[in-house]
Amino acid sequence: MIKKNIIKSVRTKLILMMTGLLGMTIFLIWSMNELFLPTYYQYTKVSMLEESYSETNEIVSRDKNYNENIDALSEESTLALEILSANNATNVYVFRLADYFGNIYYSYDYPAYDKITTFQKQRVREKTKDYIYGMENYQSFYTDSEGRELLKENNKYSVCKVFDERIGSYYIEIFGKLDSGSFVYINTNYQMMKENIKIFNSFIFYAGLVVILIATIIMIYVSNSFTKPVLKLTEIAKRMSELDFDIRYPVTTHDEIGVLGSSINTLSETLEKTISELKAANNELQRDIEEKTQIDEMRKEFLSNVSHELKTPIALIQGYAEGLYDNINDDSGSREFYCEVIIDEAGKMNKMVKKLLTLNQIEFGKNTLSFERFDITELVKQVINSASLLAGQKGAVINMPDYEPVYVWADEYMVEEVVTNYISNAANHVAGAMRIDVNIERRGDVVRISVFNTGNRIPEDELDKIWIKFYKVDKARTREYGGSGIGLSIVKAVMNSMNRQCGVLNHEDGVEFWFELDSK
Repeated sequence: MIKKNIIKSVRTKLILMMTGLLGMTIFLIWSMNELFLPTYYQYTKVSMLEESYSETNEIVSRDKNYNENIDALSEESTLALEILSANNATNVYVFRLADYFGNIYYSYDYPAYDKITTFQKQRVREKTKDYIYGMENYQSFYTDSEGRELLKENNKYSVCKVFDERIGSYYIEIFGKLDSGSFVYINTNYQMMKENIKIFNSFIFYAGLVVILIATIIMIYVSNSFTKPVLKLTEIAKRMSELDFDIRYPVTTHDEIGVLGSSINTLSETLEKTISELKAANNELQRDIEEKTQIDEMRKEFLSNVSHELKTPIALIQGYAEGLYDNINDDSGSREFYCEVIIDEAGKMNKMVKKLLTLNQIEFGKNTLSFERFDITELVKQVINSASLLAGQKGAVINMPDYEPVYVWADEYMVEEVVTNYISNAANHVAGAMRIDVNIERRGDVVRISVFNTGNRIPEDELDKIWIKFYKVDKARTREYGGSGIGLSIVKAVMNSMNRQCGVLNHEDGVEFWFELDSK
């Protein structure tokens, strides 16, 4: 949960950071509009007026009739000037001046005299007379003229920004002399720029909010596509810390996340192998430490028990063999009975010796354990299938719930020996309801496997003794099915070799044997 919260925190930080950067970018655009757009707009307007002057000069210069002192511009030139004025949102005036007795007269060539209003004529005279009279005193004209700011000038024209007090707005105007000798006056509204900037900035603000909202939604979706693999890798790492190495990251890409997933999978496989080797080495070390103190006592006990257990069958074999040799009974039926007893006792001795050898190998550490991770549920099912015939012959039924796979760490072959001994023991001692129940139960980091059979209980004072080699609670019953009293000793030795626990419990209607294995 902590790791998941960390991932969510990283995702939140990423979204906030990207949203902040986007907001900062929009703010910078807004600020640059406020600070630099008016200057840039003014520069653009000046350039546009200069281009308009050049185009006007070119149009008028191309008009041959006009240059040959014809009073009016041709219709073609007039149309070109009209198009120029409309396309550039400017007012263009082309005129000539005449001086009669100290008075200046305006002769309008464009717009045509009959198309220009009296008000327009008056405005042109007011706007241009300052230029005409001011040319003689250039410095005072541009410094003393109220509301006029020189922006650019050369020997052909002057560009100024002028405040019109009548309407309370700014204009940018250009006044100059054409190559034909005529004069040109062009102006354009500058006040609209402030309104345009205000509208544009307002649009940026609202559009920016929409963009930030959409970008945040997109970033949430995109961040999820990045954080989901990270969450998956975090979950895998968590399960690996719990020594669960079955989970794997599904590598579907070859980017950094895919490479990390492949590395996690490789790490999981390596750790599983290493832990298996460490468990085996640790278990072997513990056994080596205990072996030196137990080996002498086990040898003495083994020889004593073997001599005691073999004494009876050897005596029987010897007695019946001597009877056959001495021909005590002449009939063939008696001889066959003698032979069957000898064969039966020899078979029991052979079976007992094999078990003793197995037990001896386990107790003396000659049987090397190989720890691995396997499904105990599947192993128990296989043993039950093998023991079903024996249980059926006894009239018993073996029951086990349908468990999911349960993985443990142990020597699979030796665990199979333990389960086989438990179920065989239960089948040989089942009585009453003739029921054998096998259960698997998780208990923290261990898994308990138990085998219960209905029948007689084991006396409480003998519960600890049944694990001793050759010990038999019911000697007659054990002799009946050929038991040697070694099976539970093998179970105990196997569990001790793996440093795990086993035991037995009495119930009202039967006996339960159990053992435990590591799940991690």
